Amino acid sequence: MAGDIGCVVLAAGSSKRLGQPKALVRVGQGNLVGWLVGRIQNQGIEPLVVTNKDIIDEVAASVECRVIANPNPEAGRTGSLQVGIGQLEGVGQRVLVVPVDRPGFSDSTLESLISSVVTSCPVEGGRGGHPILLSVEDAVRITESPPSTPLRDLIDPNRIEVADSHLHLNIDRPENLDALADAFADL
Repeated sequence: MAGDIGCVVLAAGSSKRLGQPKALVRVGQGNLVGWLVGRIQNQGIEPLVVTNKDIIDEVAASVECRVIANPNPEAGRTGSLQVGIGQLEGVGQRVLVVPVDRPGFSDSTLESLISSVVTSCPVEGGRGGHPILLSVEDAVRITESPPSTPLRDLIDPNRIEVADSHLHLNIDRPENLDALADAFADL
């Protein structure tokens, strides 16, 4: 079932609050984007990374998949997702959306999402998390919307209850890096 899923890893943000590119944060023997791409590829999915032109060379050197630059990352996350969906090889695919700054999902959560045919997100403790699986219809709706529209205004995901203690990890500020190190050890 993973063969009919496209995947966009979103890594084009400015990372102003963190003070360094989130995608290039060190984890283990590599960096965050490389670690996430490897986890996705282990599920039989070939991701596409959307990043910004300032770090495209470093990101490309970190992963074994296609990497493209969003020409207008200031348009926001939905705009980056639109760029990625537009570059996927298969038309009419479900799309797994993986923000690089939300890495706290488990492999079992990823498997649950992959098996879904409707737009779905993991939920832990009553709060939704990432990644998000988009249905074919929702992926099309996103590509037809203004790039500044928040994703939450475009989709109403099925909520899949999971037991991921790190699901809500958000790599946004320097103080989040210790939590990332803990999550990396657990995941």
